[in-house]
Amino acid sequence: MVWPLAIHTVRFRWLTLSLAAWLLILLPQSASADTTVEVPVLAATRANNQGDFNVMVLNWDRRGNPDPMELRWGNQRIRLKEVGLGSIAQAFRYAVEQTPSVRYSGTLTLYGASYAPVSSDGPSAGAVMAVGFLAVLRGDAIIRGIALTGTLEPEGRVGPVGGIPDKVRAAAREHYRLVLIPQGQLNDPRWDLSGLSMQLNLTIKEVSTIQEAYEMMTGRKL
Repeated sequence: MVWPLAIHTVRFRWLTLSLAAWLLILLPQSASADTTVEVPVLAATRANNQGDFNVMVLNWDRRGNPDPMELRWGNQRIRLKEVGLGSIAQAFRYAVEQTPSVRYSGTLTLYGASYAPVSSDGPSAGAVMAVGFLAVLRGDAIIRGIALTGTLEPEGRVGPVGGIPDKVRAAAREHYRLVLIPQGQLNDPRWDLSGLSMQLNLTIKEVSTIQEAYEMMTGRKL
């Protein structure tokens, strides 16, 4: 089963922030054991060279039922054992495999701007969603101000993507000061990331694995 996803671009900073704020307000308030993580998602579009910044909110209610865990996207419900290999579902599967000591029950719900490939670079949210799922399952928080772009490759490697300058610009508009990109793409001849980094007053750093990205984005070791 391939999980169908759609993209809703968020073009104004105030709209992005208000969306995340409202989602947090609307989350169930009765379950004090809930774990909630905000995941910054960068996208490049053909319509402009500014990129888009989106927020995904992951909420796990940690209840005993359903068992096994149910992954919910809008009104879609997908049992853990039924999750296919769509880019975000693949990230969820990877996170589950990396956290064998966790009891996978209850419902993990995704809120906010959804994501699918919007340019030729493919599922470039895979790596950051893997970090997000790992964080919510482990009970860690993602540090604000750090973003990541890259595909999720076998063995937890961060794979190459396109449109990196646009994504960096999108992060800069949200006052992010560190953008993590796949290993080997900092000096890609298609762009001048060193110059862009200086222009936007932020740091661009390469990472090769999800583990490396996770430690930088959460301050915690896997």
